[in-house]
Amino acid sequence: MADRIHPDTNIGLVKLRVSDLQRSIRFYSDVVGFKVLDERDGTADLTADGKRALVRIQEIAGAVVPPRKSAAGLYHYAILVPDRRSLGVVLRNLIRTGIHVGQADHLVSEALYIADPDHNGIEIYVDRPRETWGYDAVGHVRMAVDPIDWDGLLLEAADTPWNGLPAATTMGHIHLHVSDLAATKHFYEEVLGFDVMAQMGNAALFVAAGGYHHHIGLNTWAGVGAQLSPDNAAGLAFYEIMVPTAEAMMEVVARLNEAAVPIREEEGSVVFHDPTGIEIHLRPG
Repeated sequence: MADRIHPDTNIGLVKLRVSDLQRSIRFYSDVVGFKVLDERDGTADLTADGKRALVRIQEIAGAVVPPRKSAAGLYHYAILVPDRRSLGVVLRNLIRTGIHVGQADHLVSEALYIADPDHNGIEIYVDRPRETWGYDAVGHVRMAVDPIDWDGLLLEAADTPWNGLPAATTMGHIHLHVSDLAATKHFYEEVLGFDVMAQMGNAALFVAAGGYHHHIGLNTWAGVGAQLSPDNAAGLAFYEIMVPTAEAMMEVVARLNEAAVPIREEEGSVVFHDPTGIEIHLRPG
């Protein structure tokens, strides 16, 4: 049994609970730049390429909207655009809408941060070429939180028109509030088979497949022991881990079984929960 997850693993669909579907559709269309792929039964699938859903939003009647960083679950999900010009065009559109925009140069990437109407965090970012990434003495990728070149991004955008997110946009990574970093590290590294790419003391951890800077960020910034928001609250319903083959999926399933992690099958996916209780769907594709 292989002990590492397949190097071509990626993050797939992210499903969110929202309090007002039509308000969220307007936000995700006008502000973020998604298109609606499908809408039915209080749920909408959002796409960049018109073929594959990256985000699914489901309306929860009377949903509670918790303050940010108040519970375990989603910190943000991260939309990866294909080039710097695309990020500049996104930035110009965000400025047009008047939304509050956070920003950071992480050395490996340049990132913009916003939140949807239900306080679900969103990162929109572009990677720098992998050959420019730096590493420390133990092989961890060097990341920082430096000021972004805001003017340079807007100059890069030039007069490129805003037509929403580029078709080549993907789900780059997801970042989660967890309740116990040590137990979480063991689960994502030893059971799922991700590699630790960086760690910030006892507060945050970044893991990935195939040498990426991170596919999953994990932190205790909502507090050690933080509990998940209830099912009637806005927030993360689940996220997908995508492996390239059925064989790669079964290698992960074997480790889940060995660790006595309860699993179930659902529409071609294997469903389980991490030590915090966050729902994960594993599937090939």
